[in-house]
Amino acid sequence: MRDPSLVHQPLGVEPPKGRLLPRNTVVPSCGKRLRAALLLGIGGWRLLEALGVQPEVCHLNEGHAAFAVLERARGFMQETGQPFEVALAVTRAGNLFTTHTAVAAGFDRFSPALIEHYLGGYAEQKLGISLRDLLALGRLDPNDPSESFNMAYLAIRGSGAVNGVSRLHGKVSRQLFEPMFARWPQDEIPVGHVTNGVHVPTWDSAPADDLWTDACGKDRWMGTTNTLERNIRSVSDAELWHFRTAASKALVEYTRERLSRQLTASGASPAVIDKANHLFDPNALTLGFARRFATYKRPNLLLHDPDRLLRLLTNPQRPVQLILAGKAHPADQAGQNLIREWTRFIGQPEARPHVVFLSDYDMLLTEHLVQGVDVWINTPRRPWEASGTSGMKVLVNGGINLSELDGWWAEAYTPEVGWALGDGREHGDDPAWDAAEADALYGLLEREVIPEFFKRDKSGIPSAWIRRMRESMARLTPLFSANRTVREYTEQHYLPAAAAYRERAANKGAIGQRIVNWRNTLEQKWAGLRFGEVRVDTRGEQRVFEVQVHLADLDPNAVRVELYANGVMGGVPLRQELTRVRQLASAPGVYVFTASVSAARPAADYTARVIPNRDGVAVPLEAAHILWQR
Repeated sequence: MRDPSLVHQPLGVEPPKGRLLPRNTVVPSCGKRLRAALLLGIGGWRLLEALGVQPEVCHLNEGHAAFAVLERARGFMQETGQPFEVALAVTRAGNLFTTHTAVAAGFDRFSPALIEHYLGGYAEQKLGISLRDLLALGRLDPNDPSESFNMAYLAIRGSGAVNGVSRLHGKVSRQLFEPMFARWPQDEIPVGHVTNGVHVPTWDSAPADDLWTDACGKDRWMGTTNTLERNIRSVSDAELWHFRTAASKALVEYTRERLSRQLTASGASPAVIDKANHLFDPNALTLGFARRFATYKRPNLLLHDPDRLLRLLTNPQRPVQLILAGKAHPADQAGQNLIREWTRFIGQPEARPHVVFLSDYDMLLTEHLVQGVDVWINTPRRPWEASGTSGMKVLVNGGINLSELDGWWAEAYTPEVGWALGDGREHGDDPAWDAAEADALYGLLEREVIPEFFKRDKSGIPSAWIRRMRESMARLTPLFSANRTVREYTEQHYLPAAAAYRERAANKGAIGQRIVNWRNTLEQKWAGLRFGEVRVDTRGEQRVFEVQVHLADLDPNAVRVELYANGVMGGVPLRQELTRVRQLASAPGVYVFTASVSAARPAADYTARVIPNRDGVAVPLEAAHILWQR
């Protein structure tokens, strides 16, 4: 039975006085979304407790479940008697936040009134903190009473590590969260990445399973994948081509069957349904395009020049066919219009034999498409595709990707494994750039993709195509499988997080208490820190920096003094720690730090800075103070 306090009423024993919304107020639809987040985060953690599950690591996928960090801290408070601040410092070490959003507008935000209505009592009576302190966990500026509550900010402040879902998305996420870490260089914003992968056995066809089993063994996805690349290369051209032609035939048969059912349900005439049963050619090049129809995904880029697309599809010497599938949100009129544009194009008599739009897009349809298409096309507007996994699903089945250099494809692409759109830079929603990329897409199809598919050797095998297909299967399938993804999460995050949580939780959170005390001291004394004299001497091939820092009465072990220089030609920035050598007798609280760097760079390239320092604490994630030499 659902706990009504999680769904219909505010959390807490009694509502605080001065509530902005009366208990029986009808709340807007965003209130429903907030209640769902409460059910997922707080209710989800309570469910684990009720089941006797005591996880050391909690992995938050996007901010929807971020309230779990509060409930986990509350549980630690109840267990140990520690205050909320200490409990959060302890439990956050065992939390990992993975963001999947590439734009700031994608994060859930709730009004202060809604947070007060649903969480005001919970904050004061369960967590022992004020509403202001709770709201501060989800705000950039805790002193701005009008700022909304951002679930991603809560997740970051309640986690010991943060990551995006591809290398490029990690960079994009560092840009998105840069305001939380004022004055820190963008490359030091504490967001890493673990690129997504797919569970290969879910998406491979039965013939693909047989092919990989013969080459790599039945248990190939049950352990390490180190030998898969070498083993799959042993499959001959003839075997790979036979495998692909069979896959194309199976997809054509499925497409005919599904389209016939679709037409029957819509009341089409028997003649139209009969034509559908003979649609498409198993020997044609089959392009696949299936995803949610949203403007940023640019599903109509291929439709930019309808006449050129029609010529491409209707060439009798090199037949090409296109299978489309997808749906738009009912409230997304722009997405609905994109589908209507394709419907009008397909309605032309010349196009109808070569293009089909399959409705009711679902996992079963996706499964058949990724198993049978020759080329998977993806045209998002960079950098809005955080990762993307649809193109990964074709790899095991011998499909080849033609995609924008965005998400996973930005790190997967090489000329040997597929085709790429774009120049690897961001251009916003510039119509001129969209037109240029549409032209490039047609050009790739006309000059490279289609000719390569139809250029056959004396055995009727497209050897160049098979070579590219084999490289894609061998290099990319293991790399973008869930095997690699889970291993990276385990090694980079789960095991370290579990160890960090155990260390902080020991002795009823004693280390957590010390961390809080250290952080509070930084907060109180940081404004008093300043740089004194900075001297630079050149000694042969070294520049020796001597930097004076006024630490007042702050423990010098609580900070780290560094020299920082921007990377050269886009390279990695240089961070050189300075060593504390003495305290000035004439000036209490003033310490001298020194370091040597290469004289190859001008002294002016280097800037001294002071940052927090404590073993076992993630800086700047848990302590974002920073002082730069002026």
